[in-house]
Amino acid sequence: MPQVRVREMTDADCASVAEIRVLGWRNAYAGLMPQAFLDGLDVAENEQELRERLAEGRAGTVDLIAERGGRTVGWACFGPARDNDVPPDEAELYALYAHPEHYSTGIGRALLLECMVRCKTAGHPRLRLWVVEGNTRARRFYERFNFTPDGAITPQPPEDTPTPELRYTHALT
Repeated sequence: MPQVRVREMTDADCASVAEIRVLGWRNAYAGLMPQAFLDGLDVAENEQELRERLAEGRAGTVDLIAERGGRTVGWACFGPARDNDVPPDEAELYALYAHPEHYSTGIGRALLLECMVRCKTAGHPRLRLWVVEGNTRARRFYERFNFTPDGAITPQPPEDTPTPELRYTHALT
């Protein structure tokens, strides 16, 4: 299997990342979120949102993609922690998705490790993330890298259906 290459995302990557995001949501959250919500996710709309966000250039936010054999197969995004109850020098992994055809092939690992290295190099003492409580696959993945729940929980209600998320943390120092 070809090696994974991780690099910063460009505007040219937005279409493939949008496809990965939508497929990732539909796969990871099937049975956890309303099917109508998942079916309503639109790749073209998602691509436009990504282009606008990249053009905006949010301070401290980094988008990475994973390539294998010249094809974009994963995406991660991290930046400053957004929660008011954590120190301002901490980082947050906002998203990490691998194309479902590439699950368990090292894509998520490569992206997560690169995010962790970059956050540590930038001086962040911790990396936090939110994960849907029922997404046991994702929870097991993060736990393999020594992320642990810190006790924070929040409902994220798509279309009035509560889908609780747990906050995980990992010390980088």
